[in-house]
Amino acid sequence: MHYDVIVIGLGAMGAATLYQLARRGVRVAGVDRYAPPHDQGSSHGDTRITRQAVGEGAAYVPLALNSQRIWRELEAHSGEALFEACGMLMLSSSQAPTRGHGTPDFGGETAALAERFGIEHSLLDAAGVRARFPQFGGFGDQATGYYEPGAGYVRPERAIDVQLKLAEALGAVLHTNTLVEAIESDAGGVRVQTSSGMLTADKAIVCAGMWTGKLLGASVEDLLKVCRQQLVWFELDEPERFAAGSPVYILLHGAADIDSCYGFPPLPGENAIKIATEQYLEGCDPDTVNRSVSQADIDALYDAHVAGRLLGVSRRVLKSKVCTYTITPDFNFIIDAHPQMANVTLVSACSGHGFKHSAGIGEALAMHHCNEPGAVDLSAFSLARFRS
Repeated sequence: MHYDVIVIGLGAMGAATLYQLARRGVRVAGVDRYAPPHDQGSSHGDTRITRQAVGEGAAYVPLALNSQRIWRELEAHSGEALFEACGMLMLSSSQAPTRGHGTPDFGGETAALAERFGIEHSLLDAAGVRARFPQFGGFGDQATGYYEPGAGYVRPERAIDVQLKLAEALGAVLHTNTLVEAIESDAGGVRVQTSSGMLTADKAIVCAGMWTGKLLGASVEDLLKVCRQQLVWFELDEPERFAAGSPVYILLHGAADIDSCYGFPPLPGENAIKIATEQYLEGCDPDTVNRSVSQADIDALYDAHVAGRLLGVSRRVLKSKVCTYTITPDFNFIIDAHPQMANVTLVSACSGHGFKHSAGIGEALAMHHCNEPGAVDLSAFSLARFRS
């Protein structure tokens, strides 16, 4: 069968794109080297933060807001709980600007965008943080907080699974546990050689995450860096500090991008909080990622980000995971036509902040493909910024 579109990679971006195309009646197939949702890429780990005022830049805000709307629609269609709007606290240990995802004043830019887009939020001083969120009582008197009640977390594995099932019910064809070996294209269309045979289509949308560079050649690969990240679930000694109303959080306590962590409240039935760090210095090969977290790394994470800052959190570990970020030089997305391959669209690298936008990006791509009016402008994510 010849398709209108083949979506390569069925993680956050691919599952959303496949679903949005299928619901518009597009003849679409999806291909993934594993059977998603899986834990081999960037779209796993039980929870992903979603924010509304996105400090990485104004171009992201409509995508984040649309994604939250779509997750509610998916919940209504599927009966699955996907989005928990528990609020988000961005907490800095200093009143000086602190960096995040390449933004020099991450908290300040977040607050400015909340004002610009009319997003509900509040600014807290150290006393206000301690009064409202006692689990963060280890931060000093210079601490400042930004609280956004409409933020929260999404369940990534569930969201991917729901979108793939709905897409398949709408006629999409899934080729899972199928390796893409090569992509060829010309003005007439696209040929995708897989471990199970050849697939053809008018167009291909490549959402392959950390494998994107290897699939699309040097002109793309040279812009991407795959960075291994660590997720750790620490058990609680004082679970009452993290009772109902506990938000997701981003903790900023230094001048560099790596002087931060992010985390989540306990999930129902778990007496543990997930905390993760971000690093962009050490790259890795996507096919040989070390998927174990050492005790030394766990101790270092706890000492740097938990001890003396988060109260009531033990050193005992419930579990740990590894995921990857695929980073661009400016920490922003790439969503654009491939510079040499006709009829091939590159979607992401997400640079570590993609899941919150994925549903909205899938919708925007499908609307652009079907020439629907009102699609979100994706030009901010073009490759032209690197050529200039």
